[in-house]
Amino acid sequence: MLEREHDRAKPVPKTVTVHISFCLVKRGGRKEMQMPNGTSSQRKSDNTLIKALARAFRWKRLLESGEFTTIAELAEREGIALSYMTRILRLTLLAPDVVEAILDGTQVPELALSRLLEPFPVDWQKQSEHFSSSPN
Repeated sequence: MLEREHDRAKPVPKTVTVHISFCLVKRGGRKEMQMPNGTSSQRKSDNTLIKALARAFRWKRLLESGEFTTIAELAEREGIALSYMTRILRLTLLAPDVVEAILDGTQVPELALSRLLEPFPVDWQKQSEHFSSSPN
């Protein structure tokens, strides 16, 4: 069977240009791509936030169990500044939906550890509003 010219596959070009709309946003001191609204993008978890949450709840458990009687004692054992430990421990006051969003990687891109360590409302409803918007 003879091959006709129009039956042949077209050669693949050496260069392909793809246009993608996105914005660059700062997140935790680094830049990250943010896709426009309406596009689906798989978010990845922020390991820094997750590690801070894990530490906070671990330290809280150690204090509640009576293994350590004061935060100062625990901070000394961990080799961490007392002021830093108290700021991290405040993360145990976060609303469950905020914690879940962080663990799922669905928190707003602007939610970095530095923002979580700033004062935030204790009321869970107010927290959800506070952390779902851009920082002031």
